[in-house]
Amino acid sequence: MIPEPRVIAWSEMESPIGPLTLAMTNQGICYIDFGAGERTQIELKVWTHRRFRSARLERKDRELEVAAEQLMEYFDGRRRRFDLPVDLHGTPFQVRVWRELQSIPYGEVRSYKELARAIGAPKAVRAVGGANNKNPVPILVPCHRVIGSNGSLVGYGGGLSIKEYLLKLEGVPLPQKPL
Repeated sequence: MIPEPRVIAWSEMESPIGPLTLAMTNQGICYIDFGAGERTQIELKVWTHRRFRSARLERKDRELEVAAEQLMEYFDGRRRRFDLPVDLHGTPFQVRVWRELQSIPYGEVRSYKELARAIGAPKAVRAVGGANNKNPVPILVPCHRVIGSNGSLVGYGGGLSIKEYLLKLEGVPLPQKPL
């Protein structure tokens, strides 16, 4: 069993999609949220308490500098793969889905149905969607690369406009919007 972290470092950064809040354990990046400030601090505290009970949060900008730099390189189009450790905390099913998300290459998409098949649970399309929605490390674990089976952009924790931005950044051809 992995020991519970005593401290979770967190920081905020500006990005082309708005502010991001980042957090990490001694094992790796464990949390990214779209936004900054009081709302995201409350959400981070709740998330941390649910996962780690006794861990405390400390703002440690320096510890998250490398993560922020790699994210900015991604947004600038200079990075296609992250080489940051990720510390995923969820149910075994969720972690299986999140690990599979990490295998979707930059600039490619998969449907929820394809993702369900890939993890060996072809009938669990809705459960895959639910796990995708609970991904605690968006962008690094690229849940934005999952689309509807008809090619539509469906659901994204940061909003569909951010999902569209990230897919365009990666060069994914997007479905035409009706006039």
